Amino acid sequence: MAFESVDKLQKVLANKVFKHTKDPKKAAGRALGTLVEIITYYLLKTWGLNNQISIERGLEEYGNPDITHNVEYSLHPVVRNSNLTFVHSGDTITTTKVLKLLEAENYDLKKFEHKSNHLLNKGVLRNACTIATSENSFLLCSIKSSTKNEIELYIYEQSRKPYAMFECKRVGVEEGVTKGPQTIEKAKQGAYVARTASSLQKIRNEKGEMYGIIYRSDGSYIIRPFVDLLEEIVHSHNDELLKRFILTVGVVSNHGNWFTSDNPNKELKVLAQSYDWLLFLTDNGLAQFIETLLLKPKKKFKPVRKAFLSSYKEEKKKNQFTKVQMNIEADKILLSYFSANISNIEGWFNIISPKRKKLFTLKDELRELQNKNWIDILK
Repeated sequence: MAFESVDKLQKVLANKVFKHTKDPKKAAGRALGTLVEIITYYLLKTWGLNNQISIERGLEEYGNPDITHNVEYSLHPVVRNSNLTFVHSGDTITTTKVLKLLEAENYDLKKFEHKSNHLLNKGVLRNACTIATSENSFLLCSIKSSTKNEIELYIYEQSRKPYAMFECKRVGVEEGVTKGPQTIEKAKQGAYVARTASSLQKIRNEKGEMYGIIYRSDGSYIIRPFVDLLEEIVHSHNDELLKRFILTVGVVSNHGNWFTSDNPNKELKVLAQSYDWLLFLTDNGLAQFIETLLLKPKKKFKPVRKAFLSSYKEEKKKNQFTKVQMNIEADKILLSYFSANISNIEGWFNIISPKRKKLFTLKDELRELQNKNWIDILK
């Protein structure tokens, strides 16, 4: 890594990209948080989860549906899906047009409330674009492939109840301060959502050992060591265990106050005991992404840098480098980059919890959940 730490990298971004802002260091820190979200999003897409991803959905608390919490990404069972190809010219695609094309293909839309989003608006793509909603599902679309005059779309209906959720956490500190005042509060916020989203709940015994408890619909319950019970549920075909279960995954990145390899601090301990899985995006991984694609890109990556800079320049008109809105050319390059370098990118992440687990185990668990017969489970 050309930079000693992400702190040093943040200062470079502050001086080169955010010099025009009122607080360049804080602006650079927020941008780094956005990059962690983008890396997580394209990792999930490269793992083959495009049609399962929703962005910023409100998740109901288990047993307390009056309270919901928005999470960065939730993964939902796909009720049905299809591809739609149409001739297209221009750089704007409205959801109204997509819905009309679906109706022409005899796609039953009677139960849905139509949304007025733009899948593509002047060259800016809306990721995981919701085109309609119903009482029990969301209808989304995304671009599968495109040429100059033709676009192929994925159309997919997701169940409202997710089977997994991902949240990204990064907290900065002011210059000369050793700890940000809101750091522990943000950790606690993330921990609260992780602990209340799923039917699998965590409890400790008097020795401090972590156990899991999950209730059946008749009020009976199972209590076992947490990791054992988690594995049993993920690989189970028991509707009672799966119906309200959500695998909770946190992704954290370092800013000097989250983590040291020898002495994880309070914030990280709070998150590690709350999420089912906690991934740590290393300084080296974040720096590789920024150096390769944003600061010193080869010619083929320059549209990514251009989209990034245009989202933060003083006279910007529209963000086009976020988890929700992404420049379409940058999107193509990012998908290609992640696909070509996935082994290296997976190496950017360390597993904080569960201890002694590997990233491929998380991938296997997501695949196991993705392939379950959710239509029958959620009846």
